[in-house]
Amino acid sequence: MDSSRVLEIFKEITRIPRESGHEEKINAYLMDFAQRHSLEAKSDKAGNVLIIKEASEGCGDIPTLVLQSHTDMVCEKRPGVEHDFSKDPIRFEIEDGWMIAKDTTLGADCGIGVAAQLAVLASDLRTGRIECLFTVGEETGLDGAKALEPGFITGKTLINLDSEDEGELFIGCAGGLDTTAVFRYNIEECNWDGFRAVRIAIGGCVGGHSGDDIDKGRANAVQLLARFLYSEHATGIVRIDGGNKRNAIARDAEATLAVPFYAVDKMKSRFMAFAGDVKSEYARTEPDIKFEFSVTEGECGPVMDQDSCRRLVAALFSAPHGVLAMSSDIKGLVETSTNLASVKMTGDGTVRVGTSQRSSVTSARKAAGMKVEAVFALAGAEVSHESEYPGWKPNTDSDILKRSVSAYQRLFGKEPVVRAIHAGLECGLFLDKYPDLDMISFGPTLRGVHAPGERLDLASLDRFTRLLEEIIVNFN
Repeated sequence: MDSSRVLEIFKEITRIPRESGHEEKINAYLMDFAQRHSLEAKSDKAGNVLIIKEASEGCGDIPTLVLQSHTDMVCEKRPGVEHDFSKDPIRFEIEDGWMIAKDTTLGADCGIGVAAQLAVLASDLRTGRIECLFTVGEETGLDGAKALEPGFITGKTLINLDSEDEGELFIGCAGGLDTTAVFRYNIEECNWDGFRAVRIAIGGCVGGHSGDDIDKGRANAVQLLARFLYSEHATGIVRIDGGNKRNAIARDAEATLAVPFYAVDKMKSRFMAFAGDVKSEYARTEPDIKFEFSVTEGECGPVMDQDSCRRLVAALFSAPHGVLAMSSDIKGLVETSTNLASVKMTGDGTVRVGTSQRSSVTSARKAAGMKVEAVFALAGAEVSHESEYPGWKPNTDSDILKRSVSAYQRLFGKEPVVRAIHAGLECGLFLDKYPDLDMISFGPTLRGVHAPGERLDLASLDRFTRLLEEIIVNFN
């Protein structure tokens, strides 16, 4: 087994639609792969798939090893890019040692893990029994892991292939919680005589993963938009839209306002000054941030009532976003954070605001959710919490950790970094259902996950593949 085979399989996967909640085609691909290679396979009610490679001759006494990744991907694209994730293959380039999807997400999170598992299943490596678990709906709430039934896997050791920093072995992760705020407003007709429709847009932000990248000082376009609107005491909102997925930092946001014609030029001047301030503040982290101010003649549509405008804008501006606490036990590890992910006007008199909270401490995660709830409840929104999942407590005495460290040292002559991650992994849920599981997580180097421009470091893919093979063939 080598990395070229893993990459070949991953390229096949990039042609298969697999947005969260729509994993039917990738699951069919997996079942067909098992049939073509004469491997036992099964699926459960949730759509999780298990493919089994029986022990090689003479290896029947080796304990079963579980390899695991998720089949779904975050589907994000740059504004104006024509791409239908339900049918179009991912367009990528190989450039300077990276595999890059410049206009969309690549899906290496966690498609490269899926590809690695399939490469193992198709290999002639001498191993004990291998169970390859492929879960669904990870990106939208770890749905497949939550629905996993006792007995679906039999192995007592699991390697999760959903990490993004080669040379680092992960033994713990944060738990998560989603919080949604719903604002209800009155729709008011606007007498457009004397008013102009002004569109304000902020875009081109780097964005990124709301766990891995939350401490990198990146701009949140939704909160920047709210900041300007709050400074303007803005009312007359015709439309507001920003952000997308819960687990992605908002890259773009825009609002259309009904503005008296005599106030338009002054508002534009203030917006351009605001743009200059923000570019200065984020000079190091947001090199491509863009600000747009445009005016449309004529009627634009009904507006949100003034009181609702003020409450919504104030809540978006004051809502916590970013790192709330750093770990006192593990240097450099974010312990608790929250992400102001999206604001969406539905057109029926409601606006939905999506947020997500993460923490490796259960009580702190719940407190973060309550803090977000308090802000939006004070603004008159209806607030709900959902999709909560547990963290994964580190076990420094783990047998698979010791094996993995030893394998890395043999291959590369140096110590790997052992740490926990602020992102959510399915391992915490597996531990709930299989309390005796011994687990570790590692993967190749990925950058820009959950955002257009996601890329895979091909040199790291080779080292990742060699490490996985070394652990598997020496697992006894």
